[in-house]
Amino acid sequence: MKIAKIETYLVDAGWPQYNRVTNKEEKGGWSARNWLFVKISTDEGLYGIGEASGWPRVVETAIKDLTPLLLNEDPFHIERIWHKMLASIMGHGMTGVVGGGALTGIEMALWDLKGKALGQPVWNLFGGKIRDKIRIYGHASNSEQAQELVDQGYSAIKTGGIQNTLQNVQSIRRSVGSNIDLMVDLHGPPWLNTRDAIAMGKHLEEFDLLFYEDPVAPENIEAISRVSKAVNLPIAAGERHATIWGVRELIEREIIDVVQPDTGRAGGLIQMKKIAAMAEAHYCTIAPHDGSLGPVAEMAAVHLMATIPNFLILEHLATDVPQRYSIMTGQPEISDGYIVVPDAPGLGIDLIEAEINLYPSNGNSNHPDPTHDYQYVTTKTERASWLSGNETSKSEYKAGQVF
Repeated sequence: MKIAKIETYLVDAGWPQYNRVTNKEEKGGWSARNWLFVKISTDEGLYGIGEASGWPRVVETAIKDLTPLLLNEDPFHIERIWHKMLASIMGHGMTGVVGGGALTGIEMALWDLKGKALGQPVWNLFGGKIRDKIRIYGHASNSEQAQELVDQGYSAIKTGGIQNTLQNVQSIRRSVGSNIDLMVDLHGPPWLNTRDAIAMGKHLEEFDLLFYEDPVAPENIEAISRVSKAVNLPIAAGERHATIWGVRELIEREIIDVVQPDTGRAGGLIQMKKIAAMAEAHYCTIAPHDGSLGPVAEMAAVHLMATIPNFLILEHLATDVPQRYSIMTGQPEISDGYIVVPDAPGLGIDLIEAEINLYPSNGNSNHPDPTHDYQYVTTKTERASWLSGNETSKSEYKAGQVF
């Protein structure tokens, strides 16, 4: 059996976003989200599906560049193929999330293909299950949304962004009580300095968070190390890094307590398994990033996390755009804040191409709202309000959204 064809599918997956300058709903920011799916077919008619992130429109070009390397390869030799691709792209510099996304989309599709060919779920190709269901968390920007999640059976909730962070946590904790795990994600914006991230973290200590995520931008490891040493909260990071080398220092120096590889751009499922093993040696748990990803990557994370001893929790969008539920068969079975690990061969999913064609990509870059002055003003000229829990301006937090 040989690889005969590799196809890609870009899907618009964004919500319209209101621009207060033009007074129009436009694409941009969170609404510019795309999903990129990969389909690898063999000369025997079998195929597998994967998903890639890390700037999907650019990653698609990288996958097309890699395609000639893979034709006529045995699709079962996944590690060999992965290292062949890595050697091919090394001349472009550090792998990064674009290279990581290309490696991931292809490798994930190969695992799905192999599982289908062998009649085995992907989790059984990674050593078998530790658990039959995967704990998930949802997102809320206010106490009403948080209570809705609790009523649906969720026992963990994340809020974040840098608008009204403290106020939101206060109101959510009052509403849901102390038995619900809370997380805060600042999304590591480059304008948030280390002292302010520490100050916010100290204000959040009383809420006993499950973790404090990306308090500073990921490029400066010394900055997140300073936050980790100064704040008595578990620190989570890693979604904007790729491969074992991208997160190595965070784990080995024990800067973080929770590593968060993005299932669409970490480099592939084998890389995530290796990251989890590195983390386990340092008493660090793994909680994959999934906020901007589509349904294929989520199911890949479910299969893999079923096999990981130090798995903590998986991100899940409790509410998403309609196409999430129409473009793929094998949607997750969710019950009381858990996704049931499926037993179907491969990832247990397939794409519905007629539905995918209804959502063509229209762009894939952020357009920050200029009325916020790129948010510098929130933590600079309104610092006292920001750290006091007083509302500075209305916000509607979504996963992956800073503003």
